[in-house]
Amino acid sequence: MKLLYTNFHTGDGGGHTTYIRALAAALAARHEVHVAAPPGSRLNREARALPGVFVIDQPFPNGLNKWKARRRARARLAAYLRAQAFDVVHVNGSADHRLVLSAMPATRPALVWTKHNSKPVRGLGAWLRARRTDQVIAVCDYTRRELLHTAYRHCRLDTVYNGVDIEHWCPWPAELAAAERRRWNGGEDSVLLLGSNAGTASYKGWMDLVEALALLPEATRRQVRVLLAGVPPKAEELARVAELGLSDQIVFPGVLSDPRPLVAALDAGFVLSYDVETISFACREMMAMGKPMLLTDYAGLPENLESGVDGWLVPVRDRSAIAAAVANLLAQRDALPSMGAAARRHAEREFGLPLFVERTEAVYERLIAAR
Repeated sequence: MKLLYTNFHTGDGGGHTTYIRALAAALAARHEVHVAAPPGSRLNREARALPGVFVIDQPFPNGLNKWKARRRARARLAAYLRAQAFDVVHVNGSADHRLVLSAMPATRPALVWTKHNSKPVRGLGAWLRARRTDQVIAVCDYTRRELLHTAYRHCRLDTVYNGVDIEHWCPWPAELAAAERRRWNGGEDSVLLLGSNAGTASYKGWMDLVEALALLPEATRRQVRVLLAGVPPKAEELARVAELGLSDQIVFPGVLSDPRPLVAALDAGFVLSYDVETISFACREMMAMGKPMLLTDYAGLPENLESGVDGWLVPVRDRSAIAAAVANLLAQRDALPSMGAAARRHAEREFGLPLFVERTEAVYERLIAAR
């Protein structure tokens, strides 16, 4: 097959970049793989380092005031689509979806769209895109169920769970993990380390955890330290942390090129999202490293774990429930290593890249055969 992946993000791209890079790297060994991404973007840069992957500098301007840039970008992409004659074009967001549709040649390739977030799908634009989209991939069953109530219900629709590199994200030897713990626990071995590499966007719900800690008795909350990797929070968020008297317990290491040392130090991870999220790469990475997870029952997050076995679920934005869950973690600290081992086994069964790639490739093959 001849495949083109597109992504509109000009910067990091988050889960979109992780998703496309993993597919491109694996499928380039047996298919011709191209990636169209804005110059300077993380995806553009990382795709160029993948053996056998062809990369085009392709902007995806968005907004009415960018019509001239959109016209140039459309002409560039249309010429590329005509010259390359792809079997499948796989888009990953609204901006690249729109531009690809406007640039399609008369004899068009199959068009696949992955729904990566929980944002509502509605309006005339979505209806028009759905009419010309052949296949939709949902990254969790929650997303698939939601799409069945949209114009995309008439498309071919499959769930393919996101995969992570479970060899890269694997439990660290005990002595190395202990060294990382000492780095972050302030010399207090009794401190429970909770953490996340899911980022500091407000919808990730980390402030709900901070507010929840403030509800606990002081002696209890002093036993907890939170490590949160990502872009430094806004000034008003830091002010709120200080107002709650938790500045020395909430640690912001910044953006980490490799979050694994931080994750290795943790007793448990958390993703407490209340918007945008679907399945969470970060959750699956932490579980692959043998960390039990505290998750909200939002969107596809509950599909990651078996509650009580390799993690816990709390209602969205329920600070009292989050506080009770943290107190429970403290009470059952001796059980956390075995729950972490269960999380790793879960990852080995269901989260690996080979399964993710195999299922995505099967979607392409069925689509092409049906056409």
